[in-house]
Amino acid sequence: MNTNKIYAESIAKEYAPKDDSKIVALRKLDRKAKLPATIFTYACGIISALVFGLGMCLSMQIIGGGIFWLVAGIIIGCIGMVGCGVNYPIYLRLLEKGKQKYAFEIIELAREISEE
Repeated sequence: MNTNKIYAESIAKEYAPKDDSKIVALRKLDRKAKLPATIFTYACGIISALVFGLGMCLSMQIIGGGIFWLVAGIIIGCIGMVGCGVNYPIYLRLLEKGKQKYAFEIIELAREISEE
C-alpha cells in the first residue's frame, strides 16, 4: 500500500463535509432529554449540602450560641439531610419524564441511522 495515498485520504476526510448530522441530532436530543434532570440534581444537591452544613455549624455552636441555636441547627441539619436523601429519587423521576418526552423522536432517529 502506498502510505502517501492513505495519508492524503485521511487529510481529505478531515476537510470533507460531514454527513453525520443525524448522529449530532441524536446526541442533542439525548442531552435535551437528560439536561433538566441533571441541572435540578446538581442544584438541589448543592443547596441541600449547604443547608446541612449550616445546620451542623449551628448545632456545634460554631455559629451562634445557646440552646435555641443548637435546636435550630439540628432541625436545619435534618432538613438538609432530607434534601440530600430525596435528591436521587427525584432525579430518577425527572430523567424518566425527560426520556418519555423525547423517546419517540430518539427511537425514530436511531432507526434511521441504523438502517443506513
